[in-house]
Amino acid sequence: MAIRIKVKNAETGATVEMELESENTVDEVIESAATFWNKDMGAYVLRKGKKVLRGGNSLVDAGIRAEDVLELIPDPEGG
Repeated sequence: MAIRIKVKNAETGATVEMELESENTVDEVIESAATFWNKDMGAYVLRKGKKVLRGGNSLVDAGIRAEDVLELIPDPEGG
């Protein structure tokens, strides 16, 4: 099932919309967004609200729903 989300670049405020499958992983979203903004994907994580999302989880396992807005932030642990 396809879900549409927005990813927001926390540093610039820019957003990109993505259409993904629920089995896509958080890492794949980070990779797509980092590529879109020419960033080093290893240095970034996604945040949903106050929760930092880690790589290997699928979107459904991470609790991502259609229309969610995720933030691409520098990894607080230094990536």
